[in-house]
Amino acid sequence: MKIIPSSRKNRDIAVAIIFLAVIAFNVWLVSWLSAHYNLTISSTEGGEVTTPGEGTFTYDEGTVVNLVAEAEEGYYFVNWTGDVSAITDVNADATSITMDGHYSINANFGLEIRDWYDLDAIRNNLSGSYILMNDLDSTTPGYEELASPTANGGKGWEPIGIPVVSASFTGTFDGQGYEIRDLFINRPVKGRVGLFGSVYEGAIIKNVGVVNVTVVGDSIVGGLVGHNDGSTVSNSYSTGNVTGNDWVGGLVGYNYGSTVSNSYSTGNVTGDEHVGGLVGYTYYGTMSNSYSTGNVTGDEYVGGLVGENDEGTVSSSFWDIETSGQATSDGGTGKNTTEMQDIATFSLTGWNIIAVADPSMRNPTYIWNIVNGVTYPFLSWQS
Repeated sequence: MKIIPSSRKNRDIAVAIIFLAVIAFNVWLVSWLSAHYNLTISSTEGGEVTTPGEGTFTYDEGTVVNLVAEAEEGYYFVNWTGDVSAITDVNADATSITMDGHYSINANFGLEIRDWYDLDAIRNNLSGSYILMNDLDSTTPGYEELASPTANGGKGWEPIGIPVVSASFTGTFDGQGYEIRDLFINRPVKGRVGLFGSVYEGAIIKNVGVVNVTVVGDSIVGGLVGHNDGSTVSNSYSTGNVTGNDWVGGLVGYNYGSTVSNSYSTGNVTGDEHVGGLVGYTYYGTMSNSYSTGNVTGDEYVGGLVGENDEGTVSSSFWDIETSGQATSDGGTGKNTTEMQDIATFSLTGWNIIAVADPSMRNPTYIWNIVNGVTYPFLSWQS
């Protein structure tokens, strides 16, 4: 019979105990990890998450955690982003999340725009979210300094965004049905001119009217947007005069791979080449359910609705051949004034439109309203 030394025997026992302890620890760790999850919460400038707070928190599996985000004065809650699949409502500032995994979420806040100073501040964060809280006009604080005929040495408003990806507007601007009035821009040697000079992929501009604008630029000039690259412009309109040399449009100057929908322009548009009542030039862009009525003047590639449409799509869109002075357009359908004020012109092509008795009696359940036989279509929210 072989006798094992006690020291070796003790060592083997110790190894066995350690081995069993490691196994037990691993079993416990797997069990703990499967039953507990981490929730990491952060926020952008303009507010904070008050419930449960910000940082990393650990919860049992299946726990429903209340989330409350509060905006600071002058800001508003936008949405929750990140691992949001378990959040009940990503657009609500008070909601909940069910802990079925490890999640990292972020509360996003945007800036409320109440005057021209706030509007000008967009250029400080070109990827942010913004909502217009009221109309802006010549009586609103900041106008004389930023957007009047005497502002910036007589050049007026400095367009938001320049033609560099990192310096273009890539955020969200929601006009909420308000108007920006009396905007003045006189920059005849500058390209990419408009309220927004250059917007880039991912940007959204919607629900805003630019009224009584005077916009003068060199190339890529529009009442609302000069250069629209991979972005969405919707439910918006422009009235006033837009002047430039090349790629000039009443609403958008140059529409590159972008979408323009449910929008219109009534201002006069003047240029040399690629001049259109709504859009001067579109390249692989999409235009739908839109129209223009303003007088259009130019030398080459001139159209009542679109100056030149290069591989783009124009659907259910129109221009007034009488008021525009243009019988042709590289996209869209020309109609006389009577037809442009007839609801059938638009309803038969799928517009979300309804007739109302007069402009003061709106039906907001439709995108478009019209006083049949009296007015052109107008957005149901506009004043």
